[in-house]
Amino acid sequence: MKILTTLKKVVDVELTINVKDGAIVEDGLQYVMNAWDENAIEASVQLKENNKAETTLVTVGSGDHAELIRKAYAMGIEKGIHVDDPAISGADSFTYARVLQAVFEKGGFDLVIVGKQAQDTDNGQTGIILAEYLGLPCVSNVVSITVVDDKTLTVSRLGDTGTEILTVSLPAVITVSDSINEPRLPQMRGIMMAKKKPIETQKLSDLGLSADDMAHPKSTVTEFMATESRKSGKKFEGNAAEITAQVVSLLATEAGVL
Repeated sequence: MKILTTLKKVVDVELTINVKDGAIVEDGLQYVMNAWDENAIEASVQLKENNKAETTLVTVGSGDHAELIRKAYAMGIEKGIHVDDPAISGADSFTYARVLQAVFEKGGFDLVIVGKQAQDTDNGQTGIILAEYLGLPCVSNVVSITVVDDKTLTVSRLGDTGTEILTVSLPAVITVSDSINEPRLPQMRGIMMAKKKPIETQKLSDLGLSADDMAHPKSTVTEFMATESRKSGKKFEGNAAEITAQVVSLLATEAGVL
């Protein structure tokens, strides 16, 4: 079984992100591996260890992705591909899915494992769109994967009313929840070996695509807005009757709920 796993380089949302004139201020931003993609990588590596699957990672976008790919190597991924082309700048979920479709078709994979969503956009669309483009079955929000045979998986997913168990025929696309596993911390030996492994870089032309294929995204970000800072709370002092009177008064005059 050949597995393709996706990785997105995202802004570290744990740090302060500043917005000016409707755009994110780039100075001082730090980028990390998307958290849900770490779960996808761990799921792929476990399938490699337990079922002798072949694992390939692909990341799409301009700029340096080597550090993140080498982290995936240290976790156990065998091969890394970076699709790096200036024309990809400004891509949306549909455009990313189009690139991933070309990677999948060129590599002859049996299974795609994608993080359920990206922590910078929270869209959760790319994997599902990819399955539609490929005409393959897709199961989202998966929390466990069991290999039945070379052509069949049993997966559990978190549904609206409980956990759903499904049988999936390969090839297929799966998007995984962060509940599926606890991503491993790379060991020193793996980190040292990862430094020596090659990273395959591809352009759109290598995939049979062109800048025109990227030129018409179906969605665009028009503006970023900073969230309102949380107002400080009020501390009430006195006995129960006094506090109650103060709270009622504020609910009536400030909150307007009474």
